[in-house]
Amino acid sequence: MNMPEKGQLEELRKIQVTGGSTYIISLPKIWVDQMNLKRGSVVSMIQSSDLSLNIRPKDQISQERVKKVVITINEADKSESVVRHLVSSYLGGYNIIQIRSTQKRIDPEVRYAIKDFVRKKLVGTETLSDLPNELTLQILLSYSELSVKDALRRMSIIAASMHRDAVMTLSNESPRIAKEVVAMDDEVDRFSFYVMRLLSVAIVDAHVLKVSGIANPRQCLAYRLVAKSIERMADHATNIAENRLVLNLVPINEVILKEFNKISQSAIKVFETAMEALLEGDYAEADKIMYSAEETRGMEAEVIHKIVKLAPVEDVPQLRLILESIVRTSEYGSDIAETVLNLTVSDSMSEA
Repeated sequence: MNMPEKGQLEELRKIQVTGGSTYIISLPKIWVDQMNLKRGSVVSMIQSSDLSLNIRPKDQISQERVKKVVITINEADKSESVVRHLVSSYLGGYNIIQIRSTQKRIDPEVRYAIKDFVRKKLVGTETLSDLPNELTLQILLSYSELSVKDALRRMSIIAASMHRDAVMTLSNESPRIAKEVVAMDDEVDRFSFYVMRLLSVAIVDAHVLKVSGIANPRQCLAYRLVAKSIERMADHATNIAENRLVLNLVPINEVILKEFNKISQSAIKVFETAMEALLEGDYAEADKIMYSAEETRGMEAEVIHKIVKLAPVEDVPQLRLILESIVRTSEYGSDIAETVLNLTVSDSMSEA
């Protein structure tokens, strides 16, 4: 039997039988009073994957519990430290985050860092109040509005677009597209933080688990791994764009460029097919992806050979890094496919 968590009170109840076939237990009076329940009130019971029951009043089922936290900062706190504290509170599932200074005013640099980070990285977060010594943020987006699969789908679409645009910069003399790719990484991070927040809450809250489209707590870890793979894939798209800028936009050898495009198409196909397999729960498709990823990796040696043979010596390091980032896209697609296999393996076989 699971022990109650620290700070929780455990009450034992005996199961009784009424009417010869109905099993009943009484509810703790303290809890009934706290929930403002009375005779005739309706409660909802949700069975979790560990077979435990989650009981809550029916009129509260659609309402996500408001959690508030106060972050107290002083004059010595640096903006980076305050932002890290903000991130931890966001990921912890708090709906209202209040940042309060012990001084008369929040340092302007700290205030700017907070607002800039919220704007770029935190989905659904708005400034509720902005006072000289206090900044209050509220997360308005509910988990039912953006399910985990929808968030991962949006992440993957942006990341795939970043990869294509980054590879496009290799044959483009304008630095604008490369800089746009770098800027788009913030959007992927926004959804990544949201997914981590949702999963950290869902794993301990059966209601959030249900409304966010997650079948059981075990899937939370799987979706977290997928989000991390997408995030890293987007980081490598950014690396491609940044390394292209380091080349000072000198035209790349046509043969090398052709090889880059070829391996890129193969890599992005692995990634996008893996995401389709995840969203569809397709074990067979995920299994095929593992072979496609191997084929993409097998193309790498030939491209390296052509880079060394045809590229100017000073450009070889950046071209090698670009190639590595392209191949990593395929590898992260393979990681996602492996996660799909683990999630859907029970659907592909019959237990003895």
